[in-house]
Amino acid sequence: MRSSGLIFSVTHILYNLSVSFFSVAVRAVAPFSSKTKLWVEGRRDWKNRYRQSNSRAVKTLWMHVSSLGEFEQGRPVLERFREDYPDWQIVLSFFSPSGYEIRKNYPGADRVVYLPADTPGNARVFLDLIRPDLAVFVKYDFWFNYLSELSERKIPTLLVSALFRKEQPFFRWYGDLWRRMLTFFDEIQVQNLHSAELLKAAGYENTVIAGDTRVDRVLALAASARPNERVAAFTSGNRPIFIAGSSWEADENVFLPVMKKEQFSHLLLIIAPHAPSERNVERLLAAAPGSVRYSEYDKDKHQECKTLIIDNVGMLNTLYQYAHIAWIGGGFGKSIHNTLEPAAYGLPLIYGPAYRHFEEAVQFAARGGALVVRDSAGVEAALTILLKPEGRIRPSEAVLGYLNESKGATDTAMRWFVYQTGVVSKQKEQ
Repeated sequence: MRSSGLIFSVTHILYNLSVSFFSVAVRAVAPFSSKTKLWVEGRRDWKNRYRQSNSRAVKTLWMHVSSLGEFEQGRPVLERFREDYPDWQIVLSFFSPSGYEIRKNYPGADRVVYLPADTPGNARVFLDLIRPDLAVFVKYDFWFNYLSELSERKIPTLLVSALFRKEQPFFRWYGDLWRRMLTFFDEIQVQNLHSAELLKAAGYENTVIAGDTRVDRVLALAASARPNERVAAFTSGNRPIFIAGSSWEADENVFLPVMKKEQFSHLLLIIAPHAPSERNVERLLAAAPGSVRYSEYDKDKHQECKTLIIDNVGMLNTLYQYAHIAWIGGGFGKSIHNTLEPAAYGLPLIYGPAYRHFEEAVQFAARGGALVVRDSAGVEAALTILLKPEGRIRPSEAVLGYLNESKGATDTAMRWFVYQTGVVSKQKEQ
């Protein structure tokens, strides 16, 4: 793809200046922001800390992600690569502290690091230190100087689970620099047909419709979900189960009034708040009908309880196996949370109007797998439909249909690795 030389040159200069300005600005703000301080401290003296101790004989895969969400997107690929190529070293880099701080001890990678600011000098030194043989970027977080340096060194580079929209800079008159970045990828694996059509219309032929790597992960998690004896006891019997996952107070103010109506008195409710702080748990215990903490639940003592409040973190994805309908939190705030995990169990979904940041949520709503509500009246109408077994058939088919269409992205990525390395995985050789 040809670029206008003048536009590209000006944009490249402005890009490098903006990266330098950003680096200076975050250092100035760091004393006043804990998150920004982590960003700065995590990159301090990185050249000495990132020095490679392994021999040149060790091959290295470098995966870069922006934050925690993108890590979960890339995780199925990374973990499959570890299984298939155990002799390779894996370096995982993060841009955001919110991802790095949570996953800095992730055992699936040999090294977890912060990505230094995207200056030409930093890109050269960083690649000199980690010496990647293959590179993978996840979804977005494109950095021109790193991608350019990878291309210059002829290091095969893959983009997985990408999504594109026509309003992005890649497709605007001023987007020469962004368009150039896409030429640095040897292959771009996109989630859907729309993204592939946008790229092909812009002249990119290095595009494959692969689906969403997160779908592979949630389907695997659902298939291997362990039972929870306490929740199984709470949900035993023939009563329908409504679970609210990652709910905020704004969500609860919409659906809890409906739970108190007589026509829904037979419904059991599980609430897993986004932040199960003592304040939030106490508030829910007071607001939800017949409620009890998960940590205190005893089947013999709490036979009349209708609401189970999850007062811990980390188990939500396994709780969906006990439900019939799922509420997705965040739809009355900035944006909803994970819809794929409950969808993997075939659950009809309900969420508020802030859902359009996620392709899968848009698809679920468009296909009838999710009902979008704007108030308590909408919740009442949705539950009236979904509490009938026949009312759940089509929504369940819709969410599972989308997942079946979108699965397999990890296998597509692995085929690229085989092509680039010329080595069939250890498992397949056996």
